[in-house]
Amino acid sequence: MPEEALIVVDMQRDFMPGGALPVPDGDKIIPRVNEYIKKFKEKGALIVATRDWHPENHISFKERGGPWPKHCVQNTPGAEFVVDLPEDAVIISKATDPDKEAYSGFEGTNLAEILKEKGVKKVYICGVATEYCVRATALDAVKHGFEVYLLKDAIKGITLEGEEKALREMKERGVKILESL
Repeated sequence: MPEEALIVVDMQRDFMPGGALPVPDGDKIIPRVNEYIKKFKEKGALIVATRDWHPENHISFKERGGPWPKHCVQNTPGAEFVVDLPEDAVIISKATDPDKEAYSGFEGTNLAEILKEKGVKKVYICGVATEYCVRATALDAVKHGFEVYLLKDAIKGITLEGEEKALREMKERGVKILESL
């Protein structure tokens, strides 16, 4: 049973430059994320990919009074992954309820159960955006009792200030920040 899991957070077309809700330079981490996927797969770790998987009328969208433009709508090109996931990757779809926002890969999903069922003790996290879904996923992983590592060379935030604040908070709450692996 794998003791480790790599959680790839929201590496989707709409979060890349040119997408509906781009993380500046989000595409620059794609090669590094792909390297980590390959490395973790080779050592038998579980590969998990979270994705925003919004219905057409999601509460987070501006037209419903939310803060964001329409993005990552189910079964649209913008919701597609931009990294090379293995066929056996566990795909976690979040924020699927039209009336609930969810930044964490654990919120409203069975991710914690899947990880525990597979015997996972340590999770390594990469992806976008540092101060939103990466932060929320990492903090929830800590709450669920996992040993949590953030792969700093494979994350991107929306602003440098927001990213630094999120990194400080994650570190204070028990997330181990790794410059690289």
